Amino acid sequence: MSVTATARITAVADGRGSTALPLLESDGPLALRRTRSPETGYARVTVVGAMSAPLGGDRLAVEVRAEDGARLTVDAAAATVALPGAGPDAGPASYTVRLSAGEGAELRWLPEQLVSARGSALDMTTRADLAPTARLVLREEQVLGRHGEPTGRLSTRLTVRRAGRPLLDQHLAYGPGAPGGWDGAAVLGGHRAVGQLLLVDPAFDHGLPAPRLLGTTAALTPLAGPAVLVTALAPDARLLRAVLDEALEGLLKDSRALRRS
Repeated sequence: MSVTATARITAVADGRGSTALPLLESDGPLALRRTRSPETGYARVTVVGAMSAPLGGDRLAVEVRAEDGARLTVDAAAATVALPGAGPDAGPASYTVRLSAGEGAELRWLPEQLVSARGSALDMTTRADLAPTARLVLREEQVLGRHGEPTGRLSTRLTVRRAGRPLLDQHLAYGPGAPGGWDGAAVLGGHRAVGQLLLVDPAFDHGLPAPRLLGTTAALTPLAGPAVLVTALAPDARLLRAVLDEALEGLLKDSRALRRS
């Protein structure tokens, strides 16, 4: 039996230099836990999987709102594993993430990896709507198949709008039924882990980092707006995370320098 569930988070500035969470609503397999943030002024929520999901036919969603001036980090306790449905007629699962950040807000969406298990079919959509002065740190990582198995079918779309205008619209597809060449030398080149890191920061209005390669299988691309996208490939999830973490550390250092100047 398929599951339909939507978890919701709302963060607001409390007027005392901190962030409150007036809405923390778990649903179905999406359990939300308030966790301690290592940074002063930030609220932190960890998504904890309460059951195996998404399975074929499931319809899952997470809605996150960081109101004006709020600072929120959302992470996860473990990887999400897309699994086959209970029967041949289950159909693909869907996982929708809707993010919004108001004026002066900072939202960090940092889930663990999404693993596409053999026989699964998942359509994942992430949409972010940002105010002109909002900051967004977004990381998404996909692992194509568990150890020793081929990948399932995975389709992902990442759409970001800033001040009502398109900033990024990216669609990726892997596995059975995906357009030909997805696993060829020009796309994955034998790698099983792929990830994206997006930093949107008004500080980049004063100067964007130059496009460049980050090692042999990652690239930094400035966007047509105060934002930078890093795309990376790696043989496994651990190495992918190392590349994206190093890139994020450097980009945050750049943005801090621009804000001070």
